[in-house]
Amino acid sequence: MIGCVCVVGDAPLITAVFVGGNSAHVLIPLLSASQHKVNLLTRRPEAWSKTVACQLQSPSKKRVMIDYGNVKHPAADILHVVKGEINKKSSDPADVIPEADVIVLCMPVHQYRDALTRLAPHINRSKKDVYVGTVYGQAGFNWMVHEMERSFNLTNVVTFAVGLIPWISRTIKYGELGANYGTKAVNVAAVTPPEKFDELDRIFFQDITVRWHKNGRFHQACSFLSLTLSVDNQIIHPSRCYGLWKRYGGMWKSEEDIPFFYKDFDDISAEYIQKMDDDYSKVREAVRKAFPDREFKYMLDYLSLERVSHGKSENDNIKDSFRNSAQLALIKTPTVELDGGAYGLNTNCRFFTDDIPYGVLIARWIGQELGVETPFIDEIIEWVGSIRGEKFLKDGKVDLEYCLSGSHTTGIPPAYGIKSVMDILD
Repeated sequence: MIGCVCVVGDAPLITAVFVGGNSAHVLIPLLSASQHKVNLLTRRPEAWSKTVACQLQSPSKKRVMIDYGNVKHPAADILHVVKGEINKKSSDPADVIPEADVIVLCMPVHQYRDALTRLAPHINRSKKDVYVGTVYGQAGFNWMVHEMERSFNLTNVVTFAVGLIPWISRTIKYGELGANYGTKAVNVAAVTPPEKFDELDRIFFQDITVRWHKNGRFHQACSFLSLTLSVDNQIIHPSRCYGLWKRYGGMWKSEEDIPFFYKDFDDISAEYIQKMDDDYSKVREAVRKAFPDREFKYMLDYLSLERVSHGKSENDNIKDSFRNSAQLALIKTPTVELDGGAYGLNTNCRFFTDDIPYGVLIARWIGQELGVETPFIDEIIEWVGSIRGEKFLKDGKVDLEYCLSGSHTTGIPPAYGIKSVMDILD
């Protein structure tokens, strides 16, 4: 499900946010209560209430679940409830995009390019600037927006991407109520042209973090590539799934047997994340050598990013960083029910559709072009290919013919016409 939140402000701006899940239930109330008008683009406008509320919560140390009817959520202490109103809701982008000053995508990464193609014809060309961005900066979002600019001859777009999603959020009741477990201590965003960062911070970033949580200020990354090679879903999800596959065969006899994705983090999954991150670190170091004039302050390994993002994190190893997280404690492994009542790992979830073709494979291509060997990345890509019927690698290299064969099959730089690794930076 794809949606878009448009924020119309009397003074600062109109923001449009393409949303498909939890983040919308946070953005709408926070922005509306910050004196913005919010328009929602969604395939199901009838499912959304005029008023949307967000509970600002502090996760309970008791790892128990509360039943909200159709779904269960972690117990938490409610600190404050923020309510906002939707100004417009529609399934037609023509109804909400033309007035937008800021457009924000909040959806699975592999859907970004289709969403941009859908909204592009309705971007208001008469505005001086229209900010187009995402709350999760995996996969070279700048390449995607530049592709849109070329295709639709747009000249007034400012591109931005938030590194990690600023908060842990949950949907309690779809279209009506969400939960926000607090912002990260430090948030990072890339903006191009970079001189537009301060204005975007003033009119948008502060209204989704600092205004409500009194912390979580945004810092500017020198490059979108810092986010592309650091944001951690692409490192965590495939490695953890591989560990579950190795330990359990990716199958459990009953729902009760399914381990929690983070709370039950084990040694083999931690080992695999370390191996994956080690390969990424080799690619990051090669990038620094290839572009010595860039600082890449926020292009970090997994634990360094975790410490920066959470400020006072005391975790000194990967396994503890997950097992000790109250916010992540009750997230279960994505599974599907099989014939006979058993449960199997869901290999069609975004951990596979986002994090391989629009995550790990990008690092693999950049490493290849910079002469870096990535043996564990290769192992993960080959494993995923074996269970999903995908063939991203051939003869030890990224198979360009396969990777570029379909519409938006992968997000490697050549998919956007970038043929040289030296052209990947704005």
